[in-house]
Amino acid sequence: MPRIGRVPLVAAAMTALGFGVWTGLLRLGWALPRPDESFGTLHGPLMICGFLGTLIAVERAVALGRAWAYAAPLLSAAGVVALLLDGPPGTAPLLMTAAGALLTATCVAIVVAQPALFTATMALGALAWCVGNVAWLGGVGVPQLVTWWVAFLVLTIAGERLELSRLMPRARAAEHAFVVVVVVLLAGLACGGIASGPGARLTGAAFIALTVWLARYDVARRTIRQTGLPRFTAWCLLSGYGWLAVAGLIGVCGGALVNTAGYDAFLHAVLLGFVFAMIFGHAPIIFPAVLGIRIPFRGSFYLHLLLLHLSVALRLDGDAVGYDPPRAWGGLFNALALLLFVLNTVRAAIAGRARPQ
Repeated sequence: MPRIGRVPLVAAAMTALGFGVWTGLLRLGWALPRPDESFGTLHGPLMICGFLGTLIAVERAVALGRAWAYAAPLLSAAGVVALLLDGPPGTAPLLMTAAGALLTATCVAIVVAQPALFTATMALGALAWCVGNVAWLGGVGVPQLVTWWVAFLVLTIAGERLELSRLMPRARAAEHAFVVVVVVLLAGLACGGIASGPGARLTGAAFIALTVWLARYDVARRTIRQTGLPRFTAWCLLSGYGWLAVAGLIGVCGGALVNTAGYDAFLHAVLLGFVFAMIFGHAPIIFPAVLGIRIPFRGSFYLHLLLLHLSVALRLDGDAVGYDPPRAWGGLFNALALLLFVLNTVRAAIAGRARPQ
């Protein structure tokens, strides 16, 4: 698919992000327009399936280079439309399930073309998304299935970092340790994820172990000594790993997290603190590859990274003490961090177009 054809897919993902932030603020009690009472329940599906699922599917389709692979982001984009237009019951889960199946097929095709632990890890991540979507289609509630969606993102990121960590010297035992971490995470999923005590503890233990592994072997340990974009990306990665460890501790110590403050803390430590820190660090690299748009590094990028971490800390502080105002204000500043990220990225892209090649 030519780059211009990818623009509507990325636009659908960004639309999901915008509405996902809106629904998230509604869930925190902010007085925003509400089309109907169920609108706030779209937050998780829009953010994970609509925004992140579509972007990852586009990126994997670009990596494979086959036209059929773009059917995955097309279907997830259609799922976004079905969610926002309140289509017939089951339409959005069905479209997302089909997108997950095709993304899994795309990742399997990449494994066949390039057999490696990192490609297999990303394929497992796509399969986790597909399983979560099948559960959603079957009527399982988001709190009961959300760990599958979280595993999709964590395994995808872990696979990408594993690929780049080949630049760092490591013993064969390091790869064995990585496999063990993945197996523990899969065991946590099989036990019910954060909806059950054993599942939450195994998932949390896997996150802590993965944090240790990444902190030891990620190439960011070297690139943080450089300047410009490599250093910024390294700060995003290493600081994001800290939130993955926090989520792991919540899982290990909290037991079953559904219907507790730990549920909000666990999910947003991973999905905001960890995942969005990864997005902030990789956006100046991935967007040029996907859309052909130059995004030169600017020092202002550190502002949205700093605001992200401070806002996540404020939100989790509210969760820890059981006090709603810090949680609500933390959520509002989460939204402002994402808005600042978009504005800084657009501003850099405009500057990149104005600058001679």
